[in-house]
Amino acid sequence: MSSEESDTKAVAPAPAPQSWWTTVGEYTLGKDAFGELSQMTKRQILFQVMNVALVVFSALMIWKGLMVVTGSESPIVVVLSGSMEPAFTRGDLLFLTNDKSDPIRVGEILVFKVRGRDIPIVHRVLKLHEDHNGNLKFLTKGDNNRVDDRGLYAQDQLWLHPDDVVGRARAFIPYVGIVTILMNDFPFLKFVLLGVLGLYMLLNRE
Repeated sequence: MSSEESDTKAVAPAPAPQSWWTTVGEYTLGKDAFGELSQMTKRQILFQVMNVALVVFSALMIWKGLMVVTGSESPIVVVLSGSMEPAFTRGDLLFLTNDKSDPIRVGEILVFKVRGRDIPIVHRVLKLHEDHNGNLKFLTKGDNNRVDDRGLYAQDQLWLHPDDVVGRARAFIPYVGIVTILMNDFPFLKFVLLGVLGLYMLLNRE
């Protein structure tokens, strides 16, 4: 074959680039997902909605069960600041119990509420105090703070009462709660995550 013939030899055309939708995966959050949803019958959609409601109800029941077992109104909390470093860091997930029959001790790490504040605080018991009626009270402090927590308490409050305690830290998983912090810092992420999970559960018919 001559060089001229080789120069004019037909070359197979390059494959057309795939669209963005086909490169995302078998199921996407765009056309494929809504196309799948539009093909479902009303009965299938109702069935999937009931499945979602059942999952939410089950999660609530598990949470209520944990509250009963642990004695804490909030048995799982996320550390939101660095005031307890190095013991706990921002984003750590804490597991709490709250046995009121067990007296509070110096050195324990508590999660407690303060009047006028919506978010509980995670700090260590620094000092105990017994008033003239024999009621036990206590003072707290963050391990990473220079001073005690009296500046955080209500204006007329010098000591915390056992009723202020949400729970005592018993175990933790590091950094798992960072997702919660991100959703609080960027609220739109919460709606995106809920939307994605809801859409997935609606489309998952297996």
